[in-house]
Amino acid sequence: MLSKRVIPCLDVRNGRLTKGIKFEGNVDIGDPVATARRYYEEGADEIVFYDITASHEARGIFLDVVEKVASQIFIPFSVGGGINTVNDMRDVLVAGAEKVSVNSGAVKNPDIISEGATRFGSQCIVLGMDVKRVEKSETIPSGFEIVIHGGRKYMGMDAVEWAKTGEALGAGEICLNSIDADGTRDGYDLELTRLVAESVTIPVIASGGAGTPQHMVDAVTTGRASAALIASIVHYGEYTIADLKKHMAEAGVQTRSVW
Repeated sequence: MLSKRVIPCLDVRNGRLTKGIKFEGNVDIGDPVATARRYYEEGADEIVFYDITASHEARGIFLDVVEKVASQIFIPFSVGGGINTVNDMRDVLVAGAEKVSVNSGAVKNPDIISEGATRFGSQCIVLGMDVKRVEKSETIPSGFEIVIHGGRKYMGMDAVEWAKTGEALGAGEICLNSIDADGTRDGYDLELTRLVAESVTIPVIASGGAGTPQHMVDAVTTGRASAALIASIVHYGEYTIADLKKHMAEAGVQTRSVW
């Protein structure tokens, strides 16, 4: 059995670590470089870094911050935000990332997934998906719609179908974020997570809503995710990575131990 991964997420705005609820009310909570180093030392399996306003502001990612984070950690490092071309991907990889997450850019130009996979390998390409619950319809049969530009623009695209398309185009992994659950600490959207995880064969990272270690257990068991993305649960010092992994192990979930 493959170990389930625990992946802290660093949302970065103007070079600073930030956190909001449902993509609103973001507050500055510290230095992303020092925080990434701490999570690495605590036993995180990977680090995810999102420049959360790059797409909305139509600018490139802050590569200097990416470089500083990459210099401090020695685990897989995924970077997203404002990535719209294969050259953008190259710049992020050269700056020190092992994986590139495409979200808004892939919705607008799906070919970027296949182009990136061809040039760098599918293992480098993560399809980021920000999703909202909506009424089921012919266009959105699953009841989950793709939203881009930091939760600002509804696309009329069904999340499950987009996940299948992303895999077919060459994405090696999906990072699936529920906007409705994001920052609430009420638990992941297990229905969404399971729907997507069961519709593709590539790994799915559950994102949005972790508030207790049990939520993470639920994400990788009931939700069928391969990994749990976390933010608030560790950003505010309530738990360490080791605390979370210990709980998961005690619940019968295999993780890479850190104790």
